[in-house]
Amino acid sequence: MAAVTDPIPLEMEPMLAAPQDALPQGGEWEYEPKWDGFRTLVHRDGERVTLISRGARDMTRYFPELLGPIRALPPSQFVLDGEIIVVTRDGLDFDALQQRIHPADSRVRMLAEKTPASFVAFDLIALEGADLRGEPLGERRQRLEKVLRDARPPVHVTPSTDDVDTAEDWFRVFEGAGLDGVIAKSRAQPYVPGKRLWVKYKHERTCDCVVIGWRWDKRREALGSLLLGLYDDGGELHYVGHTSSFDAKTRRELRERLEPLQMEVPENARGRMPGGLSRWSRGQESADWQSVRPELVCEVAYEKLQSGERFRHAARFLRWRPDKPPKDCRFDQIESVAAFNVASIFG
Repeated sequence: MAAVTDPIPLEMEPMLAAPQDALPQGGEWEYEPKWDGFRTLVHRDGERVTLISRGARDMTRYFPELLGPIRALPPSQFVLDGEIIVVTRDGLDFDALQQRIHPADSRVRMLAEKTPASFVAFDLIALEGADLRGEPLGERRQRLEKVLRDARPPVHVTPSTDDVDTAEDWFRVFEGAGLDGVIAKSRAQPYVPGKRLWVKYKHERTCDCVVIGWRWDKRREALGSLLLGLYDDGGELHYVGHTSSFDAKTRRELRERLEPLQMEVPENARGRMPGGLSRWSRGQESADWQSVRPELVCEVAYEKLQSGERFRHAARFLRWRPDKPPKDCRFDQIESVAAFNVASIFG
């Protein structure tokens, strides 16, 4: 008998979603929770299991605790699309997930025990040597549920519904477990790598932030992004993230406006300041940044404040707030949500 081989190239980019400000409705759509983790394609070929993130990065060595449960699944060859997550008693923990990306094997093994990861599957794109990308989502979903029928934690199948009211409830309630929102997918659609043909409906809120500096672009020739801060109850200023949605003309104007405010890092600045090495930078230092006096206030839109200290993604600039005193830009603007147990999402 000829050996079954994986028909999906490891360098393939996954199918993606485009943001919309409302869920699409109609009989063709189904809805899934949007997980906050590492998007991952799981390639299983016999005993070999490979975890590939976006950008074709091999993540296998960072999550050894997932390999055995994936090998225990009955098909000898498959490719799953899904999300690697870390769940703590407070819900999804993206900070803990990021800490799993570490060069030392001993630390990887320790964290695999201390903060074990789970894999949530939402698509099946190859099975026993057959490429399923051309099949409609509805058929792939049926195959996925059959393949993972006997799966046990830490491997899960994401919930799915064709009822938009249920999806709206998920959007509201699951946020308390750390989920990002809801994904909408057409049941008739094939799997198209790298294309944003799904819809993502994500949480977005606004707050007023102090501009505490700017980051240079990669060539250090122009302003790349504004650095944002918030004050805590003790009057200490914390770096919470950045916003960079500006055209070239606005970047020049911002630099002219900010240069007269240049200063050293203030003594009362706290929190994780910008710069330094990131686990995703692969050893390259991030762009230089320049501190400014905390005098300008802007309103930004954000999705969530991660671990209560910084924005999960880049904030979106909305407008300047010359009427708002910088000291009024405090963490108490951030809306809290009711906690929700991740385990109950899987039933």
